[in-house]
Amino acid sequence: MTLIINKFDYAEIKRKQVDGKRLYACPDGNAVASVTTILSKTKDMTHLIAWKKRVGEAKAQEIVTEAASVGTRMHKYLEDYVETGEWPTPGSNPYAQQAHKMATQVRDNVMEDVEVWGSEVNLYHPKIYAGTTDLVGTYKGQPAIMDFKQTNKPKKAEWVEDYYLQLTAYALAHNEVFGTNIREGHVFMCSRDLQYQQFDLWPDEFDKWESKWWDRVYEYYDNHG
Repeated sequence: MTLIINKFDYAEIKRKQVDGKRLYACPDGNAVASVTTILSKTKDMTHLIAWKKRVGEAKAQEIVTEAASVGTRMHKYLEDYVETGEWPTPGSNPYAQQAHKMATQVRDNVMEDVEVWGSEVNLYHPKIYAGTTDLVGTYKGQPAIMDFKQTNKPKKAEWVEDYYLQLTAYALAHNEVFGTNIREGHVFMCSRDLQYQQFDLWPDEFDKWESKWWDRVYEYYDNHG
């Protein structure tokens, strides 16, 4: 694994509470909403509400909490690998064991094709939004935004529209602040049964997703700004 190639000076962006909202305090002096907040506040929640009713609130919370625990650990293994070049060993906790197997699938399927410029990179679009992406760098030689995801079950492309919007948002922010022209993004995903999936945002689709992202930004600020 090639260690991080520091092509850009990525600054840490702190979060702060403003009028009950958790915002990013950006280097330009503005406090802005996160990408994930904008997406969650403008998302069609119909299917999620129906699922919670179907399984029950308590069970739904248990599933979400467990998934978050496994996902956090999986991210940490991959983050440590990117930053040190060493493959970590899992703890004895069953969640850790599961997450390690999932991280191994991601590593084996994709990491040879990735050059990393930054890991856990804070990005912002001045005065509009901010957030953190797992990786900025190149995928098969092309500049890209990249994210690791875990899932309980394999997903279909039509279920993950917000992933494409997330990638687009971070690409736009990087381009705005660092003068790049990133028009590509990739989600590297593994399910609990160790099926690897990849969702790719290609340059010829970028304008379509950019338009959809700005629609969601305008909707958010119209209703929550």
